[in-house]
Amino acid sequence: MAWYDEAVFYHIYPLGLTGAPKENAYVTPEHRLNTLLPWISHIKELGCNAIYIGPLFESVGHGYETTDYKKLDSRLGINEDLTSFVKECHTQGIRVILDGVFNHTGRDFFAFQDIKKNRENSPYKDWYCNVNFWGNNEYNDGFSYENWGGYNLLVKLNQQNPAVKDYICDVIRFWVSEFDIDGIRLDAADVLNFDYMQALRRVANEVKPDFWLMGEVIHGDYNRWVNEGTLHSVTNYHLHKALYSGHNDHNYFEIAHTVKRLYEMGGNRPEGLKLYNFVDNHDVERIYTKLTNKAHFTPVHILLYTLPGVPSVYYGSEFGIEGKKERFSDDSLRPALSLSQFENAVTDNPCTRLLATLGHIRQTTPALSYGDYKELLLTNRQYAFSRNHNEVTVLVTVNNDDNDYVMTLPCGSYSHYRGALSGELVTVTDGRISVNVKANSGDIWVPTEKGAHEAPFTNEISMSHTTAVPAAEAVAEDDWFFDSAFITNPEPEPTPATGCSDAAQNAEDNTPSNAQCFDSTAFEQGKIAGLQEAILAIMEKKGPVTEQMRNDVFGNTHHDSLVNWVKSFY
Repeated sequence: MAWYDEAVFYHIYPLGLTGAPKENAYVTPEHRLNTLLPWISHIKELGCNAIYIGPLFESVGHGYETTDYKKLDSRLGINEDLTSFVKECHTQGIRVILDGVFNHTGRDFFAFQDIKKNRENSPYKDWYCNVNFWGNNEYNDGFSYENWGGYNLLVKLNQQNPAVKDYICDVIRFWVSEFDIDGIRLDAADVLNFDYMQALRRVANEVKPDFWLMGEVIHGDYNRWVNEGTLHSVTNYHLHKALYSGHNDHNYFEIAHTVKRLYEMGGNRPEGLKLYNFVDNHDVERIYTKLTNKAHFTPVHILLYTLPGVPSVYYGSEFGIEGKKERFSDDSLRPALSLSQFENAVTDNPCTRLLATLGHIRQTTPALSYGDYKELLLTNRQYAFSRNHNEVTVLVTVNNDDNDYVMTLPCGSYSHYRGALSGELVTVTDGRISVNVKANSGDIWVPTEKGAHEAPFTNEISMSHTTAVPAAEAVAEDDWFFDSAFITNPEPEPTPATGCSDAAQNAEDNTPSNAQCFDSTAFEQGKIAGLQEAILAIMEKKGPVTEQMRNDVFGNTHHDSLVNWVKSFY
């Protein structure tokens, strides 16, 4: 067991988050990285215990055209700033991995500049691929070379050159000795030479116990990269695609099939493949933008945190911000944010509150990190599976339908299960539980032998996530279970049409069955308003109510949805 087996990552693109200039003027350093120090406690409050941050080193523009691997980008500060940042992360129990851009350099890198100056006489002429002194390029260098991705701004390194290999290995040693980092994410790992990666793995094994190498891989058999000789993990783009399209298309078969295929790829063993799971990052659109039904934000993230693999959250997505990929620009995916914009988000913002709760559930439920995977129920709109570790079986249920759904599932030999998100306690009968899965939501069912007035966790979770309260008190006060009904479909349901209520409807609504005909529109509107006021009153008892929260309540004009909302508080 290593630290990364239990990691919940927070992904930062620092040039974007700090609002750094798009182009590097190579002038006096600006200490923008220091502005991220307050984010560390926010990241910890989210239940994350690891940060992936980068690119960080001197470059021309977006950070991937490296000028100097051993110098923090001037737009972010000086090396001492990065040392201090990592030290503070470690103080707060958070590991740090950096972006390793080892496939290509920028044109300002010293080796390329020497080639420009000395041409055939440069000792670095073989550091790059296919340098041709009979060719030329749009920069009029008087020679051509192999680039990455069709961009001559990115000069492709010759990874088979022993001098290049030795230099990059020395860079890794430097990063560990200078900054005390805990791992590296290898950019464009799917085009890296395997001998090259094996050399990097040998250095990883040398520099620090449990030093983690994770690679950016888009497609293919992940076992080619993840093994004892190369990398510990790769980016799980297969699951990324399935998670959003499986919800947009109401097709849980796509997600379940992808999970099954990846689990088989790892030998049907929980330790087989520990892939880096995500729903968005600096290269793809924000999950809140991609989802057709915004209410699916809840089941998507329940799956992210409970399926096999290592979950990661991209900065800002915990607030439910949007970001759409634009032609020729990723700027909208990499915005500058100020933490002051999201003050009290863990309690006031339903998206943030959900992710913070899931993060702490993940950290206090070993089966979600180490357990096996077994599919229990699957339809287009409902999905359930178990994670079993050390004879503790945790069940996960999700529902992408607009209606609740009752599931009856096999479980372990326990007396009760409790929903870690809802707080609902259910009794095991004949080795099975029956649970009601809320519309466009889900839950994580954790076994407990305790009674109805005690919470299932040995590690308590409070909604503040800073001061733990006794679990029994938390349940009694009803302040730590996440109410997924806060994330509602932005399209309000229509108000019921005018007409006479029938006896059955009247009975359900507790109105007299012999009610006379009247303008039922006004009556229905009165009921809706009453329910909205009741919900706001309950929310105010729980804490401050923001304008957005009020808008969410008043934007919901559907009677049954509001009734379910009220019920969810109890």
